[in-house]
Amino acid sequence: MTDYTPRRAARVLLVDAAGRVLLFSGWDPSRPDHRYWFTPGGGLDPGESPAAAAARELAEETGLRLAPAELGESVWSETVEFPFDGVRYRQEQEFFLVRVPSWQVDTAGFTDVERASVDGHRWWTRAELVTTDERYYPVELPAVLARALSAAPQPPAAAPEGRAGAFPVLRAGAGVEGGGSC
Repeated sequence: MTDYTPRRAARVLLVDAAGRVLLFSGWDPSRPDHRYWFTPGGGLDPGESPAAAAARELAEETGLRLAPAELGESVWSETVEFPFDGVRYRQEQEFFLVRVPSWQVDTAGFTDVERASVDGHRWWTRAELVTTDERYYPVELPAVLARALSAAPQPPAAAPEGRAGAFPVLRAGAGVEGGGSC
């Protein structure tokens, strides 16, 4: 029997006006040949809600600052088991959808581990995800993205007054069902 370290995480589907989702490129420090793309997000701090963790991680990893309440309800959740840096995790993670007209990613808030294991980012279309040979997580991302975007209203042409160009769109009751693991 494999022993896993339990972990809770919150992740963000950050989607621009063209319907592209932001993914980071990185690897497991203990397995540098295992490269993959992944959404912004990370582990919950003690006592932190998933929405608070998603907002914190979004600010740290992209520079986009939102209040946790602005994220609304999660649009999907899954439980995954994976190794990272020599530790095996069983992670329960929730995904939040945030739409932006556009966004210039700022990684100045990366942690030391992120600086050592992330080497880039790009915006992906759903079609690119479906046809790529590159590894990304969650593996269900194209389907999750399609369901989340079909349930979400379109962003306005310009950012709401006083906002940094971001606005979440899904609220309670508008979530996306899904499951699986990577």
